[in-house]
Amino acid sequence: GGVYGILFDNTHRTHFNFGASNNRFASFSATDGPIDYYLFAGPGVPAILADLRTLTGPAPLPPRWSIGFQQCRYSYYPDEVLRAKAQAFRRRGIPCDVLYLDIHYMDAYKVFTWDKRRFPQPEKLLDELKGMGFRTVAIMDPGIAKEEDYAPFTEARDQDLLVKYPDGEAFTADVWPGSCNFPDFTKPEARAWWARRTEDFAHSGLGGLWNDMNEPATWGQDMPELIEFYYEGEGATHLEARNVYGQSMVRATREGLERLRPRERPFVLTRAGYVGIHRHAAVWTGDNVASDASMLLGTRMLASMGLSGMSFTGNDIGGFVGDGDPDLFARWISIGAFSPFFRCHTMINTRDSEPWAFGEKAEEIARNYINLRYRLLPYVYACFKEATDTGMPVVRSLAIEWPQEAEIYKPDFHNQFLFGPSVLVCPVDSKASVTRVFLPKGNWYYLYNDQVYSGGREHYHDCPVDRLPVFVRGGAILPMQSLVQHDGEAPEDLLRIQLYAGSKPSAFTLYEDDGETLDHEVGAYRSRLLELDSSKRTLRIGAAEGDHTSAFRRVRIFLHGFGDASAAMVSTGDGSGTNVPVQKTDFRYIEQLSNFDPWGYEPDAQKEIPGLPFIEFALVDGAMEVAW
Repeated sequence: GGVYGILFDNTHRTHFNFGASNNRFASFSATDGPIDYYLFAGPGVPAILADLRTLTGPAPLPPRWSIGFQQCRYSYYPDEVLRAKAQAFRRRGIPCDVLYLDIHYMDAYKVFTWDKRRFPQPEKLLDELKGMGFRTVAIMDPGIAKEEDYAPFTEARDQDLLVKYPDGEAFTADVWPGSCNFPDFTKPEARAWWARRTEDFAHSGLGGLWNDMNEPATWGQDMPELIEFYYEGEGATHLEARNVYGQSMVRATREGLERLRPRERPFVLTRAGYVGIHRHAAVWTGDNVASDASMLLGTRMLASMGLSGMSFTGNDIGGFVGDGDPDLFARWISIGAFSPFFRCHTMINTRDSEPWAFGEKAEEIARNYINLRYRLLPYVYACFKEATDTGMPVVRSLAIEWPQEAEIYKPDFHNQFLFGPSVLVCPVDSKASVTRVFLPKGNWYYLYNDQVYSGGREHYHDCPVDRLPVFVRGGAILPMQSLVQHDGEAPEDLLRIQLYAGSKPSAFTLYEDDGETLDHEVGAYRSRLLELDSSKRTLRIGAAEGDHTSAFRRVRIFLHGFGDASAAMVSTGDGSGTNVPVQKTDFRYIEQLSNFDPWGYEPDAQKEIPGLPFIEFALVDGAMEVAW
């Protein structure tokens, strides 16, 4: 009936057997190095994750724009293509915050360069995109082209910053630019050099950097086991250093962005890392395939990565390799809307992966789920803050809260996860129309119509391609905002809070700051504890903490599952109270959250869905309580 955790801290090649070859034991081992591991015990999995955070360090808050929708392909070029994509997002009314540059922006694929024919004025381009509300992120690979007229190569060679063979010759292998050497990122001087180069390169106006091929990857060969690394002065071969190479590169990249903008939060994305990578970068799961199997595998990977301390994670939505169909894309983007890192990406010589690339129906489905993600940003951002403070991931394996429920480990249900504390997502393949879901103990509301289901059992449920099975936990407190097209666009000053009646008291901490700088570390934030007591029909809004000015001056509370309410009282900390009316909604899901309709442009979808009570009142900085 208990739980425990093991962190196996060994950078050599490791092996894990979780019962694949026997039903008696699980095991872990390494080919070399110390038998060095940490044993965690506690009252539950959250306590173990909190201890892991203490050991490996907290995840810094990311820039808020980086948790919006992101669009990428290998590759967008020339510059007019990127401009056209940005204009299409704004013209079509599909929110997006980030566009990517893959390897074709470089001069002959050489890192720290621009192709002046394809991108003649990069600073002007990046400034234009930022003016439209887009941050631009560019890819960077570790391979340094061996060319005498290429300054990064001669600098790295002359300053003794390269990975070498035992006889002192630099290791050479082919990657994108051709014959390349590789910086030894386990050497402080190499990291400092890379950071300086990164600072100079990002000065063009890049919003963030994407580290790829950093396992490290080479073509046509495995990296020789005998090549040598500085390894922080201890010395090591590739056998020991490989698994921390990507992490060391990402660390140097982040330090370069910190040098460039000392008071801003960097955004770095990586394909490779080691435990503790969450301190430096978001992690995506690499080159996946446009298939249902790859889509569902990705959901399990994110839940597992959360158990290893990584909160800012995601997959290539739609699949990187191969061509998917409209149903696969629509299903995948609906799942992706509930992932921390929310990016579409596909490779060269495949069909496009923008939300409109798969036809009108898929576009409408994508728009609705992207809209939902942006309306949920107050909830999502608060979940990232919780990850920073406690180590609880944003995507949560059901084993975190219900480790003893055997059903969650069954293959039929092992794709399910919690998005934050309250939203249960049940991924299904793209062609399914009916599925089985397991709802853990408690009461659960179907997102799209508020139908209540009892937990602790299985249910059959419809799952047409426009409605991913999503349930909201009884007792949930979901803060939402008005729809914006990017994070830099100010929402209305009306905070929407969705309250779902539950069987016991619940709480959620609403968190705000400027979303971009480090000022929150010195008090420039706004935090309020929200406490719901469903049996007493009260919501307590704690006094505001921190010096940041809230984006919200009013609040509208929607009451799900509470039945009719005829009157409400709002009380403040000074003892005064005000009667406020209980009103009824007169709009569709796009505002209300409980009636999802992907065909919002059809006449028969314009019907109003009345009947959900709500209460609206002004926010004050002090404690407040509303009763109905």
